Amino acid sequence: MSIQIREVQVMRYITPLREGGSLPAIAAADDDFNYVVKFKGAGHGPKGLISEFLGCEIARKLGLRVPEVVFAELDEAFGRTEGDEEIQDLLKWSQGVNIGLHFLSGAINFDPVVNDVDAETASKIVWLDAFITNIDRTHRNTNMLMWHKELWLIDHGASFYFHHTWKDIEKAAQTPFAMIKDHVLLRSASELEAIEKSSKTLITPEFLTELIELIPESWLQWEGFLETPEEFKAGYLQFLTTRLAHSEIFTKTAIHARENII
Repeated sequence: MSIQIREVQVMRYITPLREGGSLPAIAAADDDFNYVVKFKGAGHGPKGLISEFLGCEIARKLGLRVPEVVFAELDEAFGRTEGDEEIQDLLKWSQGVNIGLHFLSGAINFDPVVNDVDAETASKIVWLDAFITNIDRTHRNTNMLMWHKELWLIDHGASFYFHHTWKDIEKAAQTPFAMIKDHVLLRSASELEAIEKSSKTLITPEFLTELIELIPESWLQWEGFLETPEEFKAGYLQFLTTRLAHSEIFTKTAIHARENII
């Protein structure tokens, strides 16, 4: 397999990142690196981790910069000495496999007023977010960082919102994604048609099949749903391959939205 995701053991909880409702944290792992760990016991649960995992690795395949993703294991004893009861409960509910993203120490938030993004990169990011239905890359919350003078993407947990209902996947995959009109980089995304063509040579059904197969089974056991992990994987593959096959729908929507603001 060409996609390699390392596994690490979380050794020490350092500090919570109290942005949003999911309470990610900076934690140290047994490989001597620090990670931003997102926990399956928080917010949208394992669906948020799946969104993060798929979003990061699809972005990486497109040549965009994202932190390394690892599967971060929490054992039963982890967090027992944490003084904050809310965090202690979160860690207890998150035993097993979580997701970690390499901590970009010293990174600063992307500022669209200060930081320029070239048309190709902006178009790639807009196309990516339309493809994975990421509603959370706006002026209010860019979810991008500047690190060593380079642009890095973070936080794809609000993507794939179809999986919260898991209904009519074929129809959900062919939505135009009108919310792209609020994308922070839309004005700069002048190469969307070209990026659509080049992206479809990279994001192949074979790549998506391999990627989805890596989703941990423990992330695919959802309360209130009767589907098996294999059925959920098949659903994600159906959504992404259908969306890829009909990419002209969301690409044209993004192009028209851009024409309305320039």
